[in-house]
Amino acid sequence: MAFLAESLSCIKPSATIAVAQKARELKAAGKDILSLSAGEPDFDTPDNVKSAAIQAIHRGETKYTPVSGIPELRKAIAAKFKRENGLDYKPEQTIIGTGGKQILFNAFMATLDPGDEVIIATPYWVSYPEMVLLIGGTPIFVETNFEDMLKLRPEVLEAAITPKTKWFVFNSPSNPSGATYNHDELKALTDVLVRYPQVHILTDDIYEHLTYGSFNYTTPAQIEPALYDRTLTMNGVSKAYAMTGWRIGYAAGPLPLIKAMDMVQGQQTSGACSIAQWAAVEALNGPQDFVHENKKIFQHRRDLIVNLLNQTQGISCPVPEGAFYVYPSCAELIGKKTSEGKVIETDEDFVTALLEAEGVAVVQGSAFGFSPNFRISYAVSKEVLEEAGKRIQRFCASLH
Repeated sequence: MAFLAESLSCIKPSATIAVAQKARELKAAGKDILSLSAGEPDFDTPDNVKSAAIQAIHRGETKYTPVSGIPELRKAIAAKFKRENGLDYKPEQTIIGTGGKQILFNAFMATLDPGDEVIIATPYWVSYPEMVLLIGGTPIFVETNFEDMLKLRPEVLEAAITPKTKWFVFNSPSNPSGATYNHDELKALTDVLVRYPQVHILTDDIYEHLTYGSFNYTTPAQIEPALYDRTLTMNGVSKAYAMTGWRIGYAAGPLPLIKAMDMVQGQQTSGACSIAQWAAVEALNGPQDFVHENKKIFQHRRDLIVNLLNQTQGISCPVPEGAFYVYPSCAELIGKKTSEGKVIETDEDFVTALLEAEGVAVVQGSAFGFSPNFRISYAVSKEVLEEAGKRIQRFCASLH
């Protein structure tokens, strides 16, 4: 329509949301659908967090909050960064948004001018480049490969930096791949970034608490103190505490940036939901047993789905160290035909045919800038994963 902004023409709808919605619609129509598309824990929010929200309602904590968040939550966030990441932030260096997406969007809105470049490694979370494009920035994609477990090499990062580079977006553990950088791998990247003072780091740590085995999590400003003044460290309560619908994301960073983000948010949504903020205070300050117990469950699920996929004809799946996703390759199946004679030419063809034939909803790798692959979320029950694995095996075996 003529009155719509031209900037909308350069962005795409969220593929992960689109697949999840299609799966819901098919299920509502009576189809037998197993959805492995949503990045959402299937656990319920912990009882102590729900109780804190109820108590906040009874106390009358139902009014507008300061734009950057209630003081109690900003204090809890600063304490969390000190306790878990060894990072010293004052409460005024923190900000709370309506989910992690708003934090990221506000950071870009507050800093990007037309033509500014933002380095994003592939595969990437679907919203990073679309946010940059909507604001007028230029996403610069840098490639990873399976030989490196989909982790960015420092020389590839350095080759992408130009005088126009304003941000490097870093996501570990990664959505969609689950790739996680150890201390030495992250230090190699921060060593590059130290040499380019015009580059700021936006680190998305939302899956911080979902790492497996003996992995020891670190974040860029923790690894390299010289980057402290140009790093925005973003996190949230949605994944670790099963609080996706509460819509609370947060970040800490340089005070001038936080103030600029506050100004943007003040003209946008103002403060996040007061009740959800009080619930987040309890999530961060309260018992952490929920996080540790559910991490074990996620690790068992990861091992189950990786095993099932690697027993599937034409599928190769690395073992990720974090998040609750696997990102298998379907390269060997490209060019094959379904039982109806349709040629699988792309990973999007693969996921569409899988959904139609077996009712398993996954997300095509092209949505994340890395093909031919697909993303599976294993934030579902063991029974669903087992059945989905059988259906995927059956479908792949039917291709010829």
